[in-house]
Amino acid sequence: MYDWAELRHFHYLLAILERQGFRIAAEELHTSQPNLSVQARQFQENASVRLYKKLKNRRIRPTETGLAFIALAKLLLETRDEVINALIAIERGEIGSVRFGCTPLVDQNLFRSFCAMHKEMLPACSIRPTHGDTAQLAEEVLTGAVDAAIVTLPLKHAELCIEEIRLDRLVVCLRRDNTLATRTALQPADLQDNLAVLYHPQRHPDAHERLLELLADVGVRVAEYSRASHPSEMQTLVKGGHGFTLIREGTTLDDDLTTRPIAGVNWTVDTAVIYHKLRHPKTVPILVRKFARQLHQNAKETKPHKVSVLVDIPKGPPQPATADPVHLTFFREAHEQQRNGTG
Repeated sequence: MYDWAELRHFHYLLAILERQGFRIAAEELHTSQPNLSVQARQFQENASVRLYKKLKNRRIRPTETGLAFIALAKLLLETRDEVINALIAIERGEIGSVRFGCTPLVDQNLFRSFCAMHKEMLPACSIRPTHGDTAQLAEEVLTGAVDAAIVTLPLKHAELCIEEIRLDRLVVCLRRDNTLATRTALQPADLQDNLAVLYHPQRHPDAHERLLELLADVGVRVAEYSRASHPSEMQTLVKGGHGFTLIREGTTLDDDLTTRPIAGVNWTVDTAVIYHKLRHPKTVPILVRKFARQLHQNAKETKPHKVSVLVDIPKGPPQPATADPVHLTFFREAHEQQRNGTG
């Protein structure tokens, strides 16, 4: 479709836009200004875009499209380097096996698909799965005991790449024979004195703390509760009549249980792939990019509605159910610090 677009076009135009001039870019690229001018003009004409404006002092200024081009061209060239690095590592026989981890709160089908995608990419490479909590797996990635892991956030560490791949709504899990199960959605007030089964706070302390904050923001106070170390244990306690719990939407349920959304809020659990920024099998960055793209495509096909920007839950009473959904990510602050390199 775009066979006329070559990597050199992106390399050339990136230099032109970043240096804001043809002469400086030509010197840096060891080519001539006329050559750069021809390449830049041909690319813009073929793509029907305008990437810069020429100023009177012979300098240029990137347009809005040009600013976007800078970021996207860098991504494309980084991907090129990652692909070549992976091919070299494979040729040298450096990737005989990989160790991938997963936490209990992650969709296990997601983890299986992640492993299967690497197997498709490199069939001869064996995969060693491991399971643990977010903090445990993060430490094992840092020490090199695990190559990459799919975890639930929050998590921040300057030495880790943390790539968010999916958001899942948090819903109430209750018994089918409970009178509240006849409703299509529960009100936040329905959780008071009923929400009595939680994921063990020591398994993911930051998530537990943030969950209590979110509940408090809608007027729910959890005093006493049963603790479970695995989603299946949480369901067992709910089935046994010990109260409601909150789980990831789409979790496979016991036949005696059901789930209901909470009216006025749309809290989400964030899932991410983590790996060491410097020490990782060279196939991992490519795998993460490909996997995230597939999930994004699947989401577009199955959920055509618009997904709003993630924000923290507002203070005050819940929003009416008819308002645009507010997507709540646990610990957005931690994510922003990680992205800004301050974590």
